[in-house]
Amino acid sequence: MGDVQKVTIFTNEYPPHVYGGAGVHVEYLSRALAQLIQVEVRCFGDQDHQEGNLRVKGYVGWDEVRRNTDPRFIGALDALSRSLAMAKDTIDAEVVHCHTWYTDLAGFWARLLWNVPLVVTIHSLEPLRPWKAEQLGAGYQLSSWMERTGIEHADAVIAVSRSTREDVLRHFAVPPERVHVIHNGIDADEYRKTHAVDALVRYGIDPARPYVLFVGRITRQKGIIHLVNAIPYLDPALQVVLCAGAPDTEEIGREMTERVAAVSSGRPGVIWIQEMLPRREVIQLYSHATVFCCPSVYEPFGIINLEAMACETPVVASNVGGIPEVVVPGETGFLVDLELKPGTFEPIDQDGFSRALAEAINRIARDPVLRKRMGQAGRRRVEEHFSWAAIARRTLDLYRDVAAAARQASG
Repeated sequence: MGDVQKVTIFTNEYPPHVYGGAGVHVEYLSRALAQLIQVEVRCFGDQDHQEGNLRVKGYVGWDEVRRNTDPRFIGALDALSRSLAMAKDTIDAEVVHCHTWYTDLAGFWARLLWNVPLVVTIHSLEPLRPWKAEQLGAGYQLSSWMERTGIEHADAVIAVSRSTREDVLRHFAVPPERVHVIHNGIDADEYRKTHAVDALVRYGIDPARPYVLFVGRITRQKGIIHLVNAIPYLDPALQVVLCAGAPDTEEIGREMTERVAAVSSGRPGVIWIQEMLPRREVIQLYSHATVFCCPSVYEPFGIINLEAMACETPVVASNVGGIPEVVVPGETGFLVDLELKPGTFEPIDQDGFSRALAEAINRIARDPVLRKRMGQAGRRRVEEHFSWAAIARRTLDLYRDVAAAARQASG
């Protein structure tokens, strides 16, 4: 193995600017790695601080990308400009590690400019998110090209699940030996059951009544509309708590508003929290939920399921992507089969999928013994298989392998 003293990580999200699972992953991985080596994080934003072995530097976009263009292109063009800024700054690390398409091109450029091996982690894949054309227009072609360039020129690719590894090999020209599976993780000390209920009271949730919980962005991928459509089939005793904000487009935001209004008419206890909450408050929501629901139509891993399980909450989730590698059916929750229309991520039987979600949720909600057993099993699974310390060690081993291979190749 090669000696690695420092890694430079490229990422879109980093606290305080985190809105998805990839940002959570990078935050905790970088902290765990910093217990072993020096870590420099280059991210989108205005951060600039150092704590021990961890240095974080934010990069702002180029204002010109917003002028005289289609507004849908701005996200991809902004990522392009920040990637260039990240890559041109001097790199003295032995490895560069990229997360998400937003920075994959930065990694490609850094590899060329600084002669440093490139590792790319796959949190999701653009070919499997065709609905993004609705969000980005032709900018989706640009984001897809940025992702493909980074992945196909990487010295190693980390897939967050076995399912994701198969997707990479199916959609990209990458030798199989370069694609490695290292799961997402969770801080089980931070994510654990709490008795505090002040956040529940603040958002109008009755702590004395059972509730099903959704946490996530309002996107086609996360499938929240299918849970909303399941509400008429849920036990009326259940509150429905939708902690869902940041809609991808105005259209999906309007669709969500209309559907929530329609299904909650005459049905009390539907609570929609239209923002992404601080972690402490989300942990409260997980801790007191009767069931957590993850109705995603595409999910390479699904770190939110780990968060719920760590708080001893059973999970009902769609049987897609990497979710079956996290949720053990009958043990930590239930999985609901989902058949999609060919070439799309739209369920063939949308009503049938929503009814199946409701049936699984009701089954757990009505059986306190099952609910307790699943909650405890979920916590054990998190502690035994998904610690960040173990994941950081596996990641560092991979860094050493690619650094050694790069030195051998250069003679």
